[in-house]
Amino acid sequence: MTIDANKPRLGRDERRAQLLSAALEVFTAAGYHAAAMDEIADRASVSKPVLYQHFPSKLDLYLAVLDIHIDSLIFEIQKAVSSTQVNSDRVSATVNAYFDFINREGEAFRLLFESDMSVEPQVRERLARMTYDCAAAFSAVITLDTGLPKEYSMMLAVGIIGNVQSAARHWLERDGKIDRDDAVQLVSNLIWRGIGGFPKQG
Repeated sequence: MTIDANKPRLGRDERRAQLLSAALEVFTAAGYHAAAMDEIADRASVSKPVLYQHFPSKLDLYLAVLDIHIDSLIFEIQKAVSSTQVNSDRVSATVNAYFDFINREGEAFRLLFESDMSVEPQVRERLARMTYDCAAAFSAVITLDTGLPKEYSMMLAVGIIGNVQSAARHWLERDGKIDRDDAVQLVSNLIWRGIGGFPKQG
């Protein structure tokens, strides 16, 4: 690899973003175990020592990639739940958020839900946090509307989030053989017909 000495130096945050983008591509294409730091450095057009200045190990780099995309998905789900006071629309907005995430960050979605690293404790902890934080946004609404105990509401919310995740993964694996809007409507209708059966209090 040839480094162009005349290219302007990137700031630390810009360099980090560049490295994370390159790592996502390599991890998604090769899987964690086959991915090489040399290849990631080459993809980012930096030297290997520069890569290690930012991320001391391959696992550190992998976890950093996960964190940025997990935080992005959590934010989108929380935004979807708070975007309306109509619960059926909340469901549709949440399903839409997942499918939008796929369209925008398909490689990241595969990394989050199809990685062979899910058995790694630090990865498993992050994925569990992602599910919990996404479900917590829904759980609060369920408790408020139905008066169910928090643990009951959380159980229902985790079921909703798990349903959306599984359906979105299936849609991605099928390479969009079902129209995106049709898929969103199917999943939204399924979830709403379930959660909508719990009566509101008062």
